[in-house]
Amino acid sequence: MDLIQAFTNEQLKENVPVIRIGDTIRIHNKIKEGARERIQLFEGTVIAKHGGGISETFTVRRVSYGCGVEKTFPIHSPNVEKVDIIRVGKVRRAKLYYLRGRVGKSSKVKEQI
Repeated sequence: MDLIQAFTNEQLKENVPVIRIGDTIRIHNKIKEGARERIQLFEGTVIAKHGGGISETFTVRRVSYGCGVEKTFPIHSPNVEKVDIIRVGKVRRAKLYYLRGRVGKSSKVKEQI
């Protein structure tokens, strides 16, 4: 095993939550402001997942104050403290980019029963 592979395997998180496309999740993200550190919550719908291994990321979308906000989080980042799954969505697509053009009730994802 080469050095890069060994280094990345050591950086991987042990207990990674199972995040699927369409899920509504709440991310506890560490924010550094000067010398202080706090945890900020970001809640939204998972619209995409990319990559694998140490570089695996997921994109979360929410609408706040009438403006759509999307953030991409690395799964294995030390800044992602915790991920809570609130609702499990029922979708038939791998990427939910069509939600960007939707407004109101049509932008909701059905819940899996």
